Amino acid sequence: MREMSLIEVKLWDKAKQAVKELQGVREPRIEGDIFARRYYISPQDLLITNYPRTQPVAAFNPGALEREGKLLVFPRLIFDYYSYNSSIGVFELDINEVLQGRIKKPLETKIVLWPEKIWEFGHGCEDPRVQMVGKSIYMLYTGAKHYQLRDQVIRKSVLGFAELGRSFNVQRRGYFSTIDEQESVVLSNKDSAFIEIDGNNATMLTRPDLQGEALCWRATADLDSLTIKEESMNPVLAPEAWEEKVGWSTNTVKLSNNEYLGGWHAVLKEDLSYKDGLALIDRAGKLLAISDYLLAPQGLAENYGDRAFVIFGDGLVKYEDYLIWVGGISDYGIGIFISKLEEVLKKLRWLRSRD
Repeated sequence: MREMSLIEVKLWDKAKQAVKELQGVREPRIEGDIFARRYYISPQDLLITNYPRTQPVAAFNPGALEREGKLLVFPRLIFDYYSYNSSIGVFELDINEVLQGRIKKPLETKIVLWPEKIWEFGHGCEDPRVQMVGKSIYMLYTGAKHYQLRDQVIRKSVLGFAELGRSFNVQRRGYFSTIDEQESVVLSNKDSAFIEIDGNNATMLTRPDLQGEALCWRATADLDSLTIKEESMNPVLAPEAWEEKVGWSTNTVKLSNNEYLGGWHAVLKEDLSYKDGLALIDRAGKLLAISDYLLAPQGLAENYGDRAFVIFGDGLVKYEDYLIWVGGISDYGIGIFISKLEEVLKKLRWLRSRD
């Protein structure tokens, strides 16, 4: 095992302590069929409009947002399984038709982000989480490889960032480093989402990988320099005794001045399945309330794929009194899961009072 940087040592100490302190807030149960309305989009339902190959072999783990009555969906696209190399596309749906279970196919899809940098080379651009900021779309995603030394390529998952214009043109892209007073390091990091953005300052949820220990963290970041301050990083959610790991799953949805809803996922030890729940956090990322599992794969369509037993929800959208969770199913297709927001909120257990 390679030697850790000083930043990694400090974060590792926080992680070890957090596992002891943060466990015991959830139960290993699925809270009924809260997301009973479930619709599927397969790779064969997409028509790629700006690439010679017009149909991917897999389209999954999509980010999502609502804009002017349209549900914008940003799927992870794979055209070859030789290296699992991913790009990110976009298609749009009429959100009211989605609520009625009507999805017109084929869906014209445009590739908007593909691997162009060495830190994206390998597995490409993965698992986007998107958010409107003014007229721009801010996207956090996973890049697959990074040059850490001039003569050596270090394989790791880096936390990528892209700013897209209204027509989905890429205006800026890069990846985050973690800093303290003495050094700057690129952590293996993924599964992140913004909470609040004020100019170049952001509070966010993130999930660094430290010695194989995967916890959910909160942090603050500078979006100009794409840096995260080590001192601002604190664990929020730890895997329970029956889980291999946990991670943040979706963008955050603002419910009130100091309440934000976000999805999380866990990998269970008993069958390595991915199951999902929701967390309510404040603007600083502190945990206010938590659910048990609200979304779990069921039936052939959701359980069978290149990575079986998975629902991996990247997109969370509040529209009127509905909550729409858009996620990947078993690494091949897309599921759209719908519930009334009030029914979801009833399943949250409060852990601390509102500030």
